[in-house]
Amino acid sequence: MKRVFGAKKDKVPPLTVEEATERINKRGDTVDEKIKKLDVELFRYKEQIKKTRPGPAQEAIKARAMRILKQKRMYEDQRDMLYNQTFNLEQVSFATEGIKDAQQTISTMKAANKDLKGSLKILKINDVDKLQDEMMDLLDISTEIQESLGRSYNVPDDLDEDELMGELSALEADLGSESQAEGLPSYLQPDKDSNTEEELNLPSAPFGQATGIQPAPQAADEFGFPTVPRTSIRT
Repeated sequence: MKRVFGAKKDKVPPLTVEEATERINKRGDTVDEKIKKLDVELFRYKEQIKKTRPGPAQEAIKARAMRILKQKRMYEDQRDMLYNQTFNLEQVSFATEGIKDAQQTISTMKAANKDLKGSLKILKINDVDKLQDEMMDLLDISTEIQESLGRSYNVPDDLDEDELMGELSALEADLGSESQAEGLPSYLQPDKDSNTEEELNLPSAPFGQATGIQPAPQAADEFGFPTVPRTSIRT
């Protein structure tokens, strides 16, 4: 039976857009190579026509050149047709990819919509508002507690800020003068406001020849020792 009717041929799957585009591009490259070869021949015939005198020989060369030129035009038309087919296939491929991307986007949006609906069933806007109100109340209470704990004791409310700033400036001046005295503490530094010698007003030490009243010379005995007054000798 197969010999009479023949065997059933398997259906060949159609080419994809990418495969068809690749085949057409290969054909276009082949046509471009043929056009380049014809250009080389046309240039050679052109040079021969320039070097040949008018006559039968030149006419024969022109006839060959016309034939090559016709082939070139035919190949150029084929190449343009192939380029148009390639452009159409690329447009189809772009549209196909766009449809696939749209399908994936729609599938993703459907899944996200389903998840969002399930989440909204659990989460209600009234519960969110209530939670926000409770959080605000708790924060206010916490702020009041912190302010109460940070309150100072026995501090009068009617303090003069100018007076406090004056005391702070004086304290900074004292600290600055101590830091400039080569690291010595204030109790070891000399007092610059008073002169000790002027306060005591002591006379200067004597030097040179003494002037004024001289003491009386004391009598000496026979051995050269000073004599003892008789009133000082006890009997």
